Amino acid sequence: MALITKVTENIWLIFVLVWSLPLVLYRSKFRKVVYRTESWTINVKPVFLKEIKALLGNIYPYDKEYIRKRNFYRIYLIIFLMLFTGYIANAHSKKKTMEIKTGDTIPNIILPDQNGKMIDVKKETAGKNLVLFFYPKDDSPGCTKEACSFRDQYEDFVDANAVVIGISGQSVKSHKKFAEKYHLSYTLLSDEGNKIRKAFGVPTNFFGLLPGRVTYIINKNGNVADIFNSQTQVNQHIENALKILKKLDKSK
Repeated sequence: MALITKVTENIWLIFVLVWSLPLVLYRSKFRKVVYRTESWTINVKPVFLKEIKALLGNIYPYDKEYIRKRNFYRIYLIIFLMLFTGYIANAHSKKKTMEIKTGDTIPNIILPDQNGKMIDVKKETAGKNLVLFFYPKDDSPGCTKEACSFRDQYEDFVDANAVVIGISGQSVKSHKKFAEKYHLSYTLLSDEGNKIRKAFGVPTNFFGLLPGRVTYIINKNGNVADIFNSQTQVNQHIENALKILKKLDKSK
């Protein structure tokens, strides 16, 4: 599972590296046509001007092999640039969004729960620890497994003087249906528009298409004691939260 997590977190970089291989090979073939040579040494010679003109223009208009390789090279290069742009954007997004860190005080959260009641999290959790888990979507396989695991071990969190709250971008109606279907015994908050998710800086996964799965353990003072971020290691969110709460209990 750890390997799957690493792959998904670095998927853009993997695509860039994989696509680089055929790109380098095709560029070599293209340079040989442009510089009229079969020698591999053309690939290490510091000559680029003619190659650029040949790529952007049409220096051999009657040479079908040149035109074919130029057109294919353009396609390879465009795809590579798109993948590289995705990699840079994803890296920048991670840096930009990881705002809440261990030791930080969480921002104020006031959102409707699954019954439509406005919940002020600081007031609701005063004097208690808070386990706040951001999940991608109601009733999806991974989220259902996570939500039910928190439900099944709910009494362990009560014993640790902790309040469990789930939060995602679906509507109140969706949350109510989800909570009733699986008999969830804790609060789900509706963060439509993902305002709170963005305030926390919860990163996305799978090319930015899937909201991240991140659990924050917040102590009685409102400070973040631990952050666990994994899209795939669903059960470990619960295990890690209980482990951290035990440490908080011992440190009293």
